Amino acid sequence: MIRRTTTSSLSPAVARLRRTRRLMTLLFASTTAACLVVLAVVAVRIDSQSRRSGLDHEVGSRAVGLSRAVWFDTGVLHLEPLREDELAQGAQVLAVLQAAPGQTPKVRNVVPGRSSLPGRDRLDEVWRSVLAEQGTVLVSAPAAGGGRLRWAAAPVWDEDRIGAAVLVGTELARSERDHDLLVRWLALGCTALVCCAAAVGHLLSGRAMRPALRGLAQQEQFLAEAAHELRTPLATLRLVVERGSSSGTSGISGSSGAPGASGASGSSNEALRLVDRLSRLVTGLLARARLESGAQRAELVPLRLDQLVETTVEELPDHESVTVSTEPVVVLGDPDLLAQAVRNLVENAQRHGGPAGSPVEVTVAPGLVTVRDHGAGVPPADRERVFGRGVTGASSGAGADSQSRAATATGAASGTGAGLAIVRWVAGLHHGTARLADAPGGGLLAELRLPTDVPRASSSSSHEGPGTVGA
Repeated sequence: MIRRTTTSSLSPAVARLRRTRRLMTLLFASTTAACLVVLAVVAVRIDSQSRRSGLDHEVGSRAVGLSRAVWFDTGVLHLEPLREDELAQGAQVLAVLQAAPGQTPKVRNVVPGRSSLPGRDRLDEVWRSVLAEQGTVLVSAPAAGGGRLRWAAAPVWDEDRIGAAVLVGTELARSERDHDLLVRWLALGCTALVCCAAAVGHLLSGRAMRPALRGLAQQEQFLAEAAHELRTPLATLRLVVERGSSSGTSGISGSSGAPGASGASGSSNEALRLVDRLSRLVTGLLARARLESGAQRAELVPLRLDQLVETTVEELPDHESVTVSTEPVVVLGDPDLLAQAVRNLVENAQRHGGPAGSPVEVTVAPGLVTVRDHGAGVPPADRERVFGRGVTGASSGAGADSQSRAATATGAASGTGAGLAIVRWVAGLHHGTARLADAPGGGLLAELRLPTDVPRASSSSSHEGPGTVGA
């Protein structure tokens, strides 16, 4: 059962294009966001390192300059220059650590107050670091009164030993506030750029898909017109053949023994069969084209596979030579497409399975439909190739070539090469398989396998894409 897409709902192809457009927009925005995040992280780290380096350079230079402004004279530390030095006046926190050999340092000349300095343990640690490094030491430590500061301690030499150290501190709060402001602006700017990128990507993807949407509309219009233009002459041709057959029959009713009477009747019947077959072929090809283009979707419903096969075989014009063996089987499928697949398998067996009227056995088992003929079969190397589009009996290998000659001798058509390709496509549409195998005792066995436990939720999946077509 083919469900036509109405104007109130989008066709599967258009829905796929819209999903693709949304995915492209998301991908474009995600890529832009990822790049901006990387750049923002790099910028934040560079800014943090730059601010820290600048702060270290400032406080370190101030501490070194002040350490050179004071001096020892016979063991006495002179701090008078600190009262007039511009470096000392510009320091936020200033102190001098002085200690005799082997003693803990004493704190002198604290500006602005003792609460601005770190705790006693931390001061002792700074002093030990200066003695160990024999140079300027940079540390981060909180003040006793609160607040985080960056400290620089520069040594003051008393002849050949370090007798004191100038300790200069500066607050980190201002630098951190500026850094946090930069982070907030970067986050705001990146968000705005991602939104702009998403909008631009959405517009560009929409512009890129306009030709595809126009192509889909034109294809749908072409398929609708092709369906009408192909079915109308076929229907007219059938009426003409039926009228010619009925008039020819009435014209020779009085002379049934005439030599051409049986030949004319047989030709008319053969013409009617060919017209019916061509009508079914056109219907199947158009349905397949509409499904693959996304104009329609197949709706899989629970059905009795055995009843469908029996009805399909009974509708064939030459079903007298076909034997059907079934058992009750329920599958999820599209009745029109499954009937077409079964019809193609049986007609293929009748056409290539030996002389006209050769027996054909059709068997229906749970999840399986088999069609057996008694012909020469198909070589194993060609059993996959015959499911391709355009592969006819005349081009399917040596065995098929002999079948084609036999069919031509009996007046049967060699086929269009679409029958088995449609069977493979229908099998894939129903999550099944189609294959050829050797029949026991000779002949060819065609198998159409269908799952009997497909979840109902997947029964309306469209499977329109060419990747699901076996041909």
